[in-house]
Amino acid sequence: MPRKPKRPCSHPNCPELVDGSFCEKHQKENNKHYEKYQRDPETAKRYGRSWRMIRNKFIREHPLCQQCLKENKLKTAEEVHHILPLRRGGAHDENNLMALCKSCHSRISVLDGDRFGKK
Repeated sequence: MPRKPKRPCSHPNCPELVDGSFCEKHQKENNKHYEKYQRDPETAKRYGRSWRMIRNKFIREHPLCQQCLKENKLKTAEEVHHILPLRRGGAHDENNLMALCKSCHSRISVLDGDRFGKK
């Protein structure tokens, strides 16, 4: 299937061509800005060093997107999703985690109301 052509990075005056919104350098800056100014401080407390270790281990054990596998597609997992969100009483337990690609994780987060101001 043909891919979309690359487009310029969304950061002002950056000439890098990318598949997503930002080049690697500006994506890191955008993520830092989100963590510092936009993410709820209570949420930020739940995702510290221990979460990163759990996440990395889970991705190693589940390298493919579990949602895509249900649709008979093979896609590398890049995100770990909490089936029951932490803010609703979920935990970092393995039975509450799901390995997903970025597009599946974004779709599920929007549908659950976890993004764009819906709660």
